[in-house]
Amino acid sequence: MQRRHQAIPLQQAAQESPTFARLADLVRESSARLQAIRGLLPAPLRASVQAGPLEDGCWCLLVSSNAVAAKMRQLLPALQAHLSIKGLGVTSIRIKVQNRVP
Repeated sequence: MQRRHQAIPLQQAAQESPTFARLADLVRESSARLQAIRGLLPAPLRASVQAGPLEDGCWCLLVSSNAVAAKMRQLLPALQAHLSIKGLGVTSIRIKVQNRVP
């Protein structure tokens, strides 16, 4: 691997590095899942939910508060079924509350 002394676009770096390419794929897969379920989320919650990591069939949703997390946990069976129907199935969905940075 040659060392560069100039900046390159992120997309180019991802294409040239297997590690970055895999990371970019995981980000795309996670974002596709969020897009697939967005219509099932109550409108007031949509802005409070972000796609998180996807590892070994477990997908993480990042939420803004405990209240949003509680509602999302109620929706998990429907979300998982919907993803399965769309061909984006996961073995589990985890909800994680993001810590706010002051």
